[in-house]
Amino acid sequence: MFDGIGRRFEYLRLSLTDVCNFRCTYCLPDGYKKPCNRPAELSVGEVRRVVSAFARLGLWKVRLTGGEPTLRRDFDEVARSVAEIPGIRRVAMTTNGYRLAERAQAWRNAGISAINISVDSLDPARFAEITGHDRLREILKGIDAAQKANFDSIKLNAVLMRGVNDRELEAMVDFVSSRDLSLRFIEVMRTNDNAKFFAERHVAGQSVIDRLQALGWARLPRQPGAGPAVEFGHDQAKGRIGIIAPYSKDFCATCNRLRVSSLGKLHLCLFGDAGIDLRPLLQSDDDERDLIERICKLTSTKAPAHRLHQGNSGATPHLASIGG
Repeated sequence: MFDGIGRRFEYLRLSLTDVCNFRCTYCLPDGYKKPCNRPAELSVGEVRRVVSAFARLGLWKVRLTGGEPTLRRDFDEVARSVAEIPGIRRVAMTTNGYRLAERAQAWRNAGISAINISVDSLDPARFAEITGHDRLREILKGIDAAQKANFDSIKLNAVLMRGVNDRELEAMVDFVSSRDLSLRFIEVMRTNDNAKFFAERHVAGQSVIDRLQALGWARLPRQPGAGPAVEFGHDQAKGRIGIIAPYSKDFCATCNRLRVSSLGKLHLCLFGDAGIDLRPLLQSDDDERDLIERICKLTSTKAPAHRLHQGNSGATPHLASIGG
């Protein structure tokens, strides 16, 4: 499946919920607040139908996101259902890791093959300050459990913030150097509710790349189906370092991702103006042809790039709303 400028889509980010139990300063500093009269999240059957349609169109990688996706009581059932869909070769998940130590093996058994874990600091006090929870020790135990469960890929996500955790860069690099992990530094992104925070805390991704190259890290080739990170390796390190820098030049040129929210709306871009409702076409298997036609028609209209450089983050209220 291609858009109007020839970008090929292989990767679907599927939000299972926008609810999160953490209060990260860059995303939900005041915690999650449930809107009044909010519709129910996609059911397991609706998830299966929407992913099956994308798989028929050639997408083979699905990432289950939130909010915090594991807050759904049926998370294991959802993961198993997605993993069993013909054509889906990789099912990944992104989590804050609060249940990882106890559930890593169960999630692996359910068909999850790759896992991303948010770890914004290796200092317990700073971790608690960023997330609102003093849980770093259990998150680190969860990483150990994930390694024992033999996930194909384990990645740590860290949102780098000026004056908060930017001085930890070398310590975090050292952490993954001796482990078979990938650490990705993510630029703070401006959304509708964090303009002041963005102005105070944004660290340019290029400055991180410059620091890595000064330490002897070199850029690695892009892997098939890879997300937006530019990865670096070092001949004396087991781990890898990635940079997700949406404000960098030509960031959108290699975009291979589409997004579906927990309410069934297709988002062509994280920072687009609005989602397009697919839910009426997810109620019956008989609607698959219409669903596929609608996805193809909408995808062809995907904009060439986001408008973050113009201070326009579209309709995205915060990163938890459609899975980041």
